[in-house]
Amino acid sequence: MDRIGGRYNAPPVLPVVAIVGRPNVGKSSLLNALLRRRVAIVDSEAGSTRDRVSARALLGERRVEIVDTGGIGIVDRQHLETHVEAQIEQALAVASVVVFVTSARDGCTPMDHEIARALRTRGLPILLAVNKTESKEAQASVAEFHSLGFDPIAISALEGLGLEALAAAATFHLPPPGEGDDEEEPALRIAIVGRVNTGKSTFLNALAGASRAIVSEVPGTTRDTLDLHIAKDGRTILVMDTAGIKNARSVSGSVEYYAQERAKEAIRRASVVLLLLDCTSDISHGDRAIAEMAEDAVKPVVLVANKWDLAEGRMSMGEYTDYVAKKLPGLHFAPLVFTTALSGRNVSAAVETGQSLFGQAAFRVSTSRVNEVLEIAQTEFRPPVRVPGDPRIYYGTQTGILPPTIMLFVNDPRSFRPGFRRFLENRFREALPFKEIPLRVVYKRRKSIFAKEKGKGENA
Repeated sequence: MDRIGGRYNAPPVLPVVAIVGRPNVGKSSLLNALLRRRVAIVDSEAGSTRDRVSARALLGERRVEIVDTGGIGIVDRQHLETHVEAQIEQALAVASVVVFVTSARDGCTPMDHEIARALRTRGLPILLAVNKTESKEAQASVAEFHSLGFDPIAISALEGLGLEALAAAATFHLPPPGEGDDEEEPALRIAIVGRVNTGKSTFLNALAGASRAIVSEVPGTTRDTLDLHIAKDGRTILVMDTAGIKNARSVSGSVEYYAQERAKEAIRRASVVLLLLDCTSDISHGDRAIAEMAEDAVKPVVLVANKWDLAEGRMSMGEYTDYVAKKLPGLHFAPLVFTTALSGRNVSAAVETGQSLFGQAAFRVSTSRVNEVLEIAQTEFRPPVRVPGDPRIYYGTQTGILPPTIMLFVNDPRSFRPGFRRFLENRFREALPFKEIPLRVVYKRRKSIFAKEKGKGENA
């Protein structure tokens, strides 16, 4: 695929290792074990994974994309079996190697035989991983899996057993290294967040130009955080689709709980957050709570007014902009982009705005410029008469990026009231190239360079 979302290219393609098998055999646990971090939700409830959950990893000396899929033969409580099967089919269509996971605890089942017959028709390298072999009894049952027509590799995703052998077998069957093997991890990571049913998965699919995530009218369809890599101007961008964030009291069961935690983690991992708002409904407490998460993490935010096609005509863009500013005052500086994810309208523009915010957050300002702004701001805010104990700023300097961090050396941080702190932050944002992003301003106590040292004379 050469084109993504109209304006973005697909990055250089890495070989794909697809993990397939029945529900509850440990596919997601295997993905997490190979990545050495928790990406997919692991739960005793069969069918926890629905979408294709993918992540890039190093297997031996080869960079690959590992894709976890929903369970083959899943019976889904929300009747999404057809969607899950379509995602499995798409994973197999691009796979270089297939890891067929079974369970030593369950033994070799009729469904395993059915899956094996279907996989043999693919003409792909198939690695049979017999998982859950922690006990001696389980290890003894591995031999019976030869009946599936593949040489079994005994593993335990939980204990990390047999993973090196599995990785070596997978890399042996990979195609020769290509252009994507040397690609660095993307610096720009964009998290798509919002309440349930705001159109996040539709937005991701519009950007991908393909059905990357399951889209359904059933709230809470997305559970795992889904990664999409796109490229523009030779740079790769990671876009993360997340589960709809709910009020804590509305979360039911461990799967929903972990889905919520993954979404929150995506905000922490992100360089930029795209907060999707549903134009057809009022901004709710849930929207405000998500906005506060991004504010607390000091993340640049693009406010995305989605489903604008359904709201257009009932209000103007200006009216909706004023409404959002009133409801989300903590993000009054954040840009607002109007989109219709279903048709792809302005989806690329929202991501391009995110790129712009990333550029602002990575910018460095000279110390002299910071102090010029400080001098003007203090003149504007300074009371007519200064008394001992008044807040005094000796000088400031930018000490970090992502987010831009300005350290102010002052007489006493406690003397700086919230109103003045907000005033100063806004002045920095207006005068410096940080107009649409949050700043971190740190107040550090320091004696004036003109103060006499205690116990020493003037000429000391």
